[in-house]
Amino acid sequence: MSALPPGPSSPPFAQTAHWLLAPVDFMEACRRRYGDSFSVSFLGFQRPLVMLSDPQAIRALYAQREQLLPPGRKLALRPIMGPQSLLLLEGAAHLERRRLMLPPFHGERMRGFESQMREIVAAAVERWPDGGELELLPRTRAITLEVILRLVFGVSEPARLARLRELLPRLLDSVSSVSVSFRVLLASRLGRPDPLPAFAALTRDVDEVLMEDIAARRAAGAATADEHSDVLSLLLDARFEDGGAMSDRELRDQLVTLLLAGHETTATALAWTFDLLAHEPAALARLCAEVRAGDGGERYLRAVIAESLRLRPVVPMAGRRLAEELRSDGLVLPAGTDVTPAIWLTHTRADLYPDPYAFRPERFLEQAPATYAWIPFGGGVRRCLGAAFAELEMRVVLSCVLERFELSTRRRAERVRRRGVTLAPRHGSRVRLRRYTPRFHASPRSSSVASTRGSAAAVRRQEPSAP
Repeated sequence: MSALPPGPSSPPFAQTAHWLLAPVDFMEACRRRYGDSFSVSFLGFQRPLVMLSDPQAIRALYAQREQLLPPGRKLALRPIMGPQSLLLLEGAAHLERRRLMLPPFHGERMRGFESQMREIVAAAVERWPDGGELELLPRTRAITLEVILRLVFGVSEPARLARLRELLPRLLDSVSSVSVSFRVLLASRLGRPDPLPAFAALTRDVDEVLMEDIAARRAAGAATADEHSDVLSLLLDARFEDGGAMSDRELRDQLVTLLLAGHETTATALAWTFDLLAHEPAALARLCAEVRAGDGGERYLRAVIAESLRLRPVVPMAGRRLAEELRSDGLVLPAGTDVTPAIWLTHTRADLYPDPYAFRPERFLEQAPATYAWIPFGGGVRRCLGAAFAELEMRVVLSCVLERFELSTRRRAERVRRRGVTLAPRHGSRVRLRRYTPRFHASPRSSSVASTRGSAAAVRRQEPSAP
């Protein structure tokens, strides 16, 4: 007979507050007491949510054919993303649109973005100050916003670019605070009006610019690949199996989805990566040597990104509602149960990652992790559409910065603060940057397990120094 695993007995209000204010501490405390799977109760949810950390259970979850969504996602995202967002659709409608939107983010089309991306990033980084301390998160957010506007939205008209540069950060900031998240959940629990309509005027302003741009692009007629290679152009030309195309309103929903899913998350992942590197001089030296060698080698760079996404996953959950019973190693959950991997817990399992709290990129050079042991982008048919795009962007930004600057910090490892659906560095990753001057020097010593022990201890001491 199936039964939900045990979990905290505190009221939903207390569990919600703990989750919003100290998510890592909350998950770690549950793991210590209840093990690999446990049930939690949050405000606004009509039933408990089961959190999993065992890769086999996660495999069973993501292998289910029908991928239903838990209500929390629609509750938080629909007012901003719109009802036709890829992240909010289910069943055949979701799969049909995923097939339509996937090609620009994979293969040669996606790799074709690299040179344009490098130009955008290099121009931004050249304006960064030389010397002194600065907060990186606002700067990585500015870069990833520009990449989205130029390569995804395809906006080139100066007035529209300027307007969106002003409006989109305001829209994101307005829905990203802990207080807004709590108010949305509380309103759902008490049956009160949704607080997000308070941002309706700002959303309308954004929509006006986007719809104007979409209409202008349609009026210009079909563009050749040489004229426009941005994602919007490709989506305008894309057709469903029945020959139909996306409506203007649906295109708007997908553009906002790509903005929210690909801008804030990548910027935050970059800020975490710089913070980790600044606290690990040996890993930083090895990466700088690879980047500055100029021979096209990216092996250690890719390992650094993979390790950063393991130790600092930006999005903590990627849940589903079970369409059928789930069974895995003694765990039996009935259809209709809301289930999510607790990504941080999976990524810090000692049986999967020895010395799990240490930042040690070498582990990704030694052996690739099992498929469901590393899930920063979720999994199954709902795995993040832009995962390859995000990793490419991270490689470009890290390379551009480290080719030009020496990175250091005198601060302690960053702690977590919640920003919307992401877990961000509390102080925005404050580091020191000094212009790099090429000089002859000995090859840096490779990072070792011993060199990571300090940061591992820092993670353990500072509860949410890792998300």
